[in-house]
Amino acid sequence: MKRIIFAILSAVVAVIPVIQPFSTQAVNFTLKDTLNSESAMLINLDSDTVIHEKSADTKQMPGPLVNIMTAVVCIEQCPNLNNEVTIDEEIYSYLFNDENYEDVRFTDIVDGDVLTYMDLLYAMMLTSSMEASETIAYHIGGENVEVFVQKMNDKAKEIGLESTHFTNATGMYNKDQYTTARDMAKLTKYALTLPHFDKICSTYSYTPGVPNLERHKNHNEWVWTDTNLMMDSDSDYYYAGARGVKTGNLESSGRNIVSLASKDGHNYLVVALKSPMEDERGNTTFYHLDDARYLFNWAFKNFSYQVILADTAEIGELPVQLAEGSGYVLAKPKEEVSLLWCNEIELSLINRNNITWYKKELQAPVKKGEPLGKVTLEYSGEQLATVELIAVSDVERSWSKYNLYAAKMFPKSIWFKKALTISIMLCGIYILVCIYSYFVFKNNSKPVKPKYAVPKIESKNKKK
Repeated sequence: MKRIIFAILSAVVAVIPVIQPFSTQAVNFTLKDTLNSESAMLINLDSDTVIHEKSADTKQMPGPLVNIMTAVVCIEQCPNLNNEVTIDEEIYSYLFNDENYEDVRFTDIVDGDVLTYMDLLYAMMLTSSMEASETIAYHIGGENVEVFVQKMNDKAKEIGLESTHFTNATGMYNKDQYTTARDMAKLTKYALTLPHFDKICSTYSYTPGVPNLERHKNHNEWVWTDTNLMMDSDSDYYYAGARGVKTGNLESSGRNIVSLASKDGHNYLVVALKSPMEDERGNTTFYHLDDARYLFNWAFKNFSYQVILADTAEIGELPVQLAEGSGYVLAKPKEEVSLLWCNEIELSLINRNNITWYKKELQAPVKKGEPLGKVTLEYSGEQLATVELIAVSDVERSWSKYNLYAAKMFPKSIWFKKALTISIMLCGIYILVCIYSYFVFKNNSKPVKPKYAVPKIESKNKKK
């Protein structure tokens, strides 16, 4: 029956991005109760909205949450997850003598077993099997675990895990291995986009695909069960709709969990890190499960999509010069703003007065739908969304006002300045021509000394 229930839950699409035409930002809504985990995040996966976070950028020890990245590298690097691998105890035998042996997690896998990479992924994600994680790292790393760890760190850099560093594929304690709640959430969202990952981490129990009857006499009884008690219907921590993703505990740094939950078409992701292993009296506690359950209940009960700004709302006006009739134009949002919102918080508390106009005043005509500015919606000092404002209606130009304005403004216009400049230049040229003509005329009018002609007298000698 459990398998049927979780098969149905696994069929639910966990990540459905909502494309919004306006820019939005996360708001950290306040919880009524205090979380026991030192770091936490609650994210609505349908809209990729963070609705609560606590010390989300504080570095913490991930423990076996590291297996999420181990699975990512395996899925992306392994050409065929149905390829078989023979278990070699020598690959992980060093863990038998580890000083933090209390953190070692072994499952029912023994030397010589033949399993597929898919089997190993199930063993690792459901039980934190270190036989499985080390075997994956050894073979995918080309028989070199350090090469595989480098692939993990390269992938972390590629997807933007800014405060995460890996030193092993198992999750064993190492002072140089750390992450944050924000990075774990980002890693999980990425992993959910890969083939097989969602199905693997959402499975409650799994039987290996390859029988190993020499070591496991009854194959049907060779079953691995998820360590997330929220998936166990017989557990006091059972939560209907919860699935996966991974638990990861370390004696030195507490309990961690990354989990999904779906209800009524809504999907949430919880990350809770460094929850105490014991209470004040020394009793074993599972505060990380309490925190996850509390966050899921709070989200499903108190959050819904609400219209926080209608596209018909008139939220401002701008003065319009030379307008026919009223000298202003009303502004409204270009589109409706609908966000995931806490039902306990009145929408009237949202500040809609943070308006930035593109111009302080307009000049007619103004067309309906013309961009006028933008408004930023805020709550408790945090930005919710920014949406463009447009003109509600046309504003026609008054020609009588325009003609008076044009006459008044003409002396200040560039055309007037150009005409004036040209006129001055022409006047200057005219004056120069006049001066030049004057001097030419004056030179031409000076008296000319007369030249008298003497008649030619022929020589008397020639007459003779």
